[in-house]
Amino acid sequence: MDSWHAETMRHFDEEVALFEDLGSFELLEDDSSSLAGPTQQLAAVRARAAPPPLSSEELASFLDGDGRLVDEAGFRERVFQAGIEPTARREAWKWLLGVYPAGSSSAQRQQQRLRQQQQYALLQGQWAAVGPEQARRWGKWRERRSRIDKDVARTDRLHPFYRGRDAPQHLAALRDVLRCYCLFNWDLGYCQGMSDLASPLLVAMEGDEVDAFWCFVGLMERMAGNFAQDQAGMHTQLAALRQLVQVLDPQLHALFEARECLNYFFAFRWLLIHFKREFPFDQVLCLWEACWACPLTPHLHLYLAAAVLIQHRRLLLTDPALDFDGLLRFCVGLAGRLELGGCLRLAEALALIAGQAGQELLAGLP
Repeated sequence: MDSWHAETMRHFDEEVALFEDLGSFELLEDDSSSLAGPTQQLAAVRARAAPPPLSSEELASFLDGDGRLVDEAGFRERVFQAGIEPTARREAWKWLLGVYPAGSSSAQRQQQRLRQQQQYALLQGQWAAVGPEQARRWGKWRERRSRIDKDVARTDRLHPFYRGRDAPQHLAALRDVLRCYCLFNWDLGYCQGMSDLASPLLVAMEGDEVDAFWCFVGLMERMAGNFAQDQAGMHTQLAALRQLVQVLDPQLHALFEARECLNYFFAFRWLLIHFKREFPFDQVLCLWEACWACPLTPHLHLYLAAAVLIQHRRLLLTDPALDFDGLLRFCVGLAGRLELGGCLRLAEALALIAGQAGQELLAGLP
């Protein structure tokens, strides 16, 4: 499983370099006005004024006197509509990712925190206890250690968190989180792309390894299928995206069918690491918390992928030479060029437009 994902991610990195050599596609204005189906939802979503992000003080207002989250639906709706202030993320994300059990009190979470610290320390000790003689006879361990070390050295290195005076400490923390998860879930292990998912968690947890590790465990409960050896999780998601586009924009689907692009492999990286490399780092944090909190669907990232394609449908439909390789380069080339607010609004509108049909299409996804 590890080598297959590494090869896939290298392929996308090569496409990035090729795209830079070829020059930029012209990005058009949002072309979502040609959606199949009603557009009242889209107009309503666009017209809605966004409230300010959730603050630590407002988060506390969702808790009762014992620290229990008493209005989880309201909390999630609030996060989805406006996001979270950076200073509130450390607590809010632990609710969103299930690190804090539903209905738990502050006292119960304090006891849980002690247990989690002990478990994490045990995993660290297990990794450190692998001596040279054992390592020499344990090829899979050496392979995973090497891949983690290589990926950590190149993950988000332009972000201030990994460039300042504390950069060595933060890089070591990211490495330890991934090593400990590798032992925690040895059957899955480590695959390229996981460092992209763990790094923002460590930043949001302000460098706290224990919090970052258990947030990563919670995130991988949702996303482990993306890294399965049989690739079934990714194939299922790509197939679901194909069906969504067929429902939402039959003309665009017909184009992909005519150009033999129905495997939707051009969207592989988008779904594998939830657009981690497509948006600026701070916007990725906003995107992920919107996905985790979305009250409409647990698969907002699929609607986001459809939204990005529909936003650029005019360009795609009018390019007679656009084959699979060209479409792949186009999608890779969108990295850093998308506007998150517009993409999220359209994704929400698409989920409303798809309605019950969309829910049925995605019902079997984890």
